[in-house]
Amino acid sequence: MTICDLTKYLEDWAPPGAAWERDNVGLQVGSQAERLKNILLCLELDEEVLKEAIQKNCNLIFTHHPFIFYPIKRLDTEKNQQAQLIEKLFKNNITLYSAHTNLDFTKEGVSFELAHALRLKNIKFLENEESNQLKVVIFAPIERVDEIANAMFLAGAGKIGEYDACSFRLNGEGTFRGSSKSNPAVGKKEQFETVNEVRLEVLVDSWNLNKVLGAMLKTHPYEEPAYDVYPLKNKNTNYGAGAIGELDTEMNEKSFLLHVSKSLKIKNFKYSDGRNRKIKKVAVCGGAGADMLGKAISSCADAFITSDIKYHNYHDAKGKILFIDAGHFETEIFSMNAVERKIKKFLEEELEDRVKVFKYSGSTNPVKFYKQ
Repeated sequence: MTICDLTKYLEDWAPPGAAWERDNVGLQVGSQAERLKNILLCLELDEEVLKEAIQKNCNLIFTHHPFIFYPIKRLDTEKNQQAQLIEKLFKNNITLYSAHTNLDFTKEGVSFELAHALRLKNIKFLENEESNQLKVVIFAPIERVDEIANAMFLAGAGKIGEYDACSFRLNGEGTFRGSSKSNPAVGKKEQFETVNEVRLEVLVDSWNLNKVLGAMLKTHPYEEPAYDVYPLKNKNTNYGAGAIGELDTEMNEKSFLLHVSKSLKIKNFKYSDGRNRKIKKVAVCGGAGADMLGKAISSCADAFITSDIKYHNYHDAKGKILFIDAGHFETEIFSMNAVERKIKKFLEEELEDRVKVFKYSGSTNPVKFYKQ
């Protein structure tokens, strides 16, 4: 099994195309063609993380935050720490891979795992992505439509929520006349033909369009297949930002703050008072999600947990919703549990028991709290 086998599996769950357009996700350093040994999971790479990866014989490090975000102008291994780490990665034959905003925006990703840590139920996206889906309409002969549809499904088409292989089919008649240079699969050139066809409709995420069309064109028997691609404004049920769910039992604000402290294993965090009412419906956004405050309020959440909140954001929330800054590291670190489960499931399916998955034993959180 190669590293690429694993990363392809992870990208079916958190596709790079779902990431923020300015993000840098995927392979950071190294080769994905290497045979997979062991894997170390962490939020970000530093010297101690790399040291532990070497000790545990890992040749793949998976990080949430991209190690390379801005273009690198020079690799000065005497003065630049980033260059020094890249040199050590190559010398120890370790591949570095990152899933950042694609992991933020995917179902059961960063925010969903934060919601699970808080023991929320009935979890869904706080705000679904929109305008990143297309409808592809294909016209195909009846006897070949299943083959064409299955090829498109394998390429990523037809996924709606918890369902796959979704399509709509309508029987009809197609007409054509090929030129003298044509080579029709049905009928004869330079003759008007009528053929029984199926109109096949499928949803496609925008980042899968070329792959889906390629699969269709490779499978379709016609020399010039007819198809349409329509942009959609639909809400994408599979991708979005933040999450919202409910507690089993409502709590007062004081009890809920204690619940947050215990669930996220944090002793210090900032917050502003809410409506001084019971907490039942809770919105979360792992990492910096203060810009989703309005959505949390309009969704009738009683509390909203995120990080990197600015002073004036607290004023905007005061008296409307219990607004909690639980820390950037603290609200994202639980996502490594989700990645670990995905990888272990893949290894079990592949009957691969020699590969071990480790979570970094230390902390890469640079934020400290002063105690007098």
